[in-house]
Amino acid sequence: MKTSRLEAFSDGVLAIIITIMVLELKAPEDTNLNSLIAKTPVFISYIFSFIYLGIYWNNHHHLFQITQKVNGKILWANLHLLFWLSLIPFTTAWIGDNYDAKLPVIAYGVVLLFCAIAYFILQSTIINSHDNQFPLRKVVGSDKKGKISIVCYSLGVGFAFLNTWISIVIFGIVAIMWLVPDRRIEESV
Repeated sequence: MKTSRLEAFSDGVLAIIITIMVLELKAPEDTNLNSLIAKTPVFISYIFSFIYLGIYWNNHHHLFQITQKVNGKILWANLHLLFWLSLIPFTTAWIGDNYDAKLPVIAYGVVLLFCAIAYFILQSTIINSHDNQFPLRKVVGSDKKGKISIVCYSLGVGFAFLNTWISIVIFGIVAIMWLVPDRRIEESV
């Protein structure tokens, strides 16, 4: 099975996720600067989540540019990733209104953690569905960045019990780490 249907479906789902997220942005009730400034945490949470979705879309795109075939396991692993990504609008809205409360920050971190785990599973499923000469196997190697991300998200969730700002900084560091996609995939296509 070719990858085109899976890619088109995933692109559509990600577009819907971003649309839902932007529809959650509500304009201030008043027209003064203070009411706009009060919306800053909501807007920042939107920016963070948009960046995260962009990172996943970009890496998903590169992942499937190198993938030669798709099977049922890959389809389900992809749906697993899309499920966790689809929860980002909910946690974005919650953390935007409650960035200093533990539970919304924990929920946001748990969703990011499971997105990372789901991506790791998808990537592993793709690698295991191809032969030993499959270029992605060499490109990914031991996947240090992916494993570091999972550890960081776990730490971020744990730190939310102590200080939500530490968690938010950790989540930001992981996003920065992933902003530039791995060029090895682009070079091997």
